[in-house]
Amino acid sequence: MCLGIPGQIVEMHPQYEHLAKVDVSGVGRMINIGLLEDEHLVPGDWVLIHVGFAMSKIDEQEAALALASLQMMGEMFTDEVDALMTSPSTTTAAPEMMD
Repeated sequence: MCLGIPGQIVEMHPQYEHLAKVDVSGVGRMINIGLLEDEHLVPGDWVLIHVGFAMSKIDEQEAALALASLQMMGEMFTDEVDALMTSPSTTTAAPEMMD
């Protein structure tokens, strides 16, 4: 399974046509857009990013849905870790383990 992160193109690199700066939830990063050269990307476009490469052009609605899904997965992970850390099996050692 691959995880794609939505990012919005902020600017194209002035020297390297296959690089662009994107905003990913408030964090700026440089990505390679070379795989989408036929899409004629411009600042404002949304792309789905995987390991530093723009894999597909998406619309704003798809980007919002992907961001919401990622946030929900993060919350579910945090909830699971919290539940694990407060469960009796992890907060106290079993008697046979105390010997």
